[in-house]
Amino acid sequence: MNGSPEAEPPIVAAGLTKRYGDLTAVDNLDLELRRGEIFGLLGQNGAGKTTTILMLLGLTEPTSGNAWVVGLDPTRHALEVKRRVGYLPDSVGFYGDLTGRQNLRYTARLNGLRGEAAEATISEALDHVGLTDRADTATRTYSRGMLQRLGIADALVKDPEILILDEPTTSIDPIGVAEILQLLRNLVRDRGVTILLSSHLLTQVQSVCDRVGIFASGRLIGLGTVSELDAQFGEDVGRVEVTFEGEQATGATERIGQILSGIDHVEKVAPAERPDEAWTLLVRPASAGRAVREAVLAAAGREALGLTAIRSTVASLDDIYRAALHQAGLHGAAVSA
Repeated sequence: MNGSPEAEPPIVAAGLTKRYGDLTAVDNLDLELRRGEIFGLLGQNGAGKTTTILMLLGLTEPTSGNAWVVGLDPTRHALEVKRRVGYLPDSVGFYGDLTGRQNLRYTARLNGLRGEAAEATISEALDHVGLTDRADTATRTYSRGMLQRLGIADALVKDPEILILDEPTTSIDPIGVAEILQLLRNLVRDRGVTILLSSHLLTQVQSVCDRVGIFASGRLIGLGTVSELDAQFGEDVGRVEVTFEGEQATGATERIGQILSGIDHVEKVAPAERPDEAWTLLVRPASAGRAVREAVLAAAGREALGLTAIRSTVASLDDIYRAALHQAGLHGAAVSA
């Protein structure tokens, strides 16, 4: 690729294909990442996500097609790509008898960093991932979530332009997951890093990624924001959530349901299961969401319904994913929610 590094997309794949005998692991992949985004590569285990990553890193050669990472062909410039790209595999390994800081010193030396400059870089990376307090503890005492954060710090030591993470939150408790996802947001905000996140966990991808690529049986079958994917694969159904106060105490649940069901474009009403939860209105067409919100506000004022909140919500990535598989004729494929 030609042009200045700033003008080039950080990752480009054109017709990228990998075959193992009769098995096509990655089939004619066209993909372009944008600078400073978190891109989610979503698909079940075995969909071809890891094979794609290995080709982007120059760890396996494509059967056909091309890839460019930071403007370089990874099959010809694998070492330079590795210097400029941080990679966290799904199972990161460290020397258990060494401390977190000592493990990072080893990585720093491998990347030509020594002395005070290396120590400053290591301390900054540890601080960025929130491990300063445990930096001098043996890594055999770390939880999986801490090891994953140390893995991110390990990737940050070489100040990468791109960070590639392969299933970074698998087998981590919910608090640890939230910490890692927030860390990724901070890296984009503070360092301008481009992140490629490979995962089969729908909710996590939806919560953190700017765009999503749906990968199935080696093919990219959907690409865009969640809203764009919903428009492409959804059934043109919008969702409006409304919350009321006091309906259980006043026995008004049935009455509220009748009022909401009578609003134009409301196809279905799902009542709240508890007083502090929202009712969900399915709206068709999705473009009628604003009109429905205005009608709910008017009805709430007219009928004294005690409305406390109203908002439109995006579709579930789970529903979008299954619809995409159905349209692609891959009915049996599934991922873990």
